[in-house]
Amino acid sequence: MRTAAETQVRRPSAVRVLTTLLATTAAATVAVELLNFWYAPEQGFGLAVRTGWAMLRSLGFLLLIGHVRRGRSAARPFGLILAVTTIFAVGRLLVPRQGVPPLPGVLGFAVLAALCGTVVWLLYRSPALAGHLVRHRPRLVIDSAGISWRETPPRRPQASGWLLTSRVAAFTYSPLMLVPALVAGGSILDGRLAAVPAVLFWFGAGIAASYAVLFCTAFLMRGRRWARTLLVMVTAAVLAVDLPLCWWLLGVDGLVRDGGPLLASAALTLYGLWRAARAERADEPAAPA
Repeated sequence: MRTAAETQVRRPSAVRVLTTLLATTAAATVAVELLNFWYAPEQGFGLAVRTGWAMLRSLGFLLLIGHVRRGRSAARPFGLILAVTTIFAVGRLLVPRQGVPPLPGVLGFAVLAALCGTVVWLLYRSPALAGHLVRHRPRLVIDSAGISWRETPPRRPQASGWLLTSRVAAFTYSPLMLVPALVAGGSILDGRLAAVPAVLFWFGAGIAASYAVLFCTAFLMRGRRWARTLLVMVTAAVLAVDLPLCWWLLGVDGLVRDGGPLLASAALTLYGLWRAARAERADEPAAPA
């Protein structure tokens, strides 16, 4: 078994392949978004906001490269959520309000979807990456040897991969609420002053969701089962607020474009919690007869 130092110096070839693939995916995300914006029949405020948010995901792929190169265990759930939400974020901008999407946009989306699918496959199916993505974040350690900054295992119980996936997916709730709220803010500029209280409430709910998720996941990673129930309730509340506001302020088009990615993140959060609970029940020793 290789030490952490050896892992850092001699990375598997799969790491180099994945980092190249992630850089390509980041560039493809920007290219496809610019292509969709160029061919869009309506280049308004809402499309500009959604395009800018989707392009920011290219920074997420660059951040993921750092996690992969350092062998961080959080790279898997981070990559899964990033790939899934990128496909939804780009796909929702591909289809126009009327007519069919342009052929260059469709081809670009197909290439990006294939790249994201390959990223997920490598993260979860490559044995070399499975042995590489095992390290934890370094922390400041004070012991008899003095003060040092080094990698140490977390003090809390080791969380399963599905719990980490649920955690990362839940952290997307806030931005996925704030982006359509910002788009709806453009309706205020068009004279819909009656929408001001709803838009302000939407912004407040998006910010509150980030704190609620932070509280839930902090205890979720410590093995508190009540935190799972609370996270399910937060997920239901987020959907109950976001989806009706999407439909009311942005119409059916906004419900599909902005509600769809949030539904995907919520489904992945709940599925991760279910899989984690199922794995824990399977690991529990059977009661004696």
